[in-house]
Amino acid sequence: MTNRIAIFLGLFLIAALIMDVMWFGNEHLIYLGKKLFELIEWIAFWR
Repeated sequence: MTNRIAIFLGLFLIAALIMDVMWFGNEHLIYLGKKLFELIEWIAFWR
């Protein structure tokens, strides 16, 4: 992956998150963040 592609993908993801928060709020992002943290802890336990 080149730097140009990585920057474009990063900017695209940030723009998508901003639009999502503007339209739907941030409650579901907080929920998904908590679930992701739980998943990371669970995976670390089995490592």
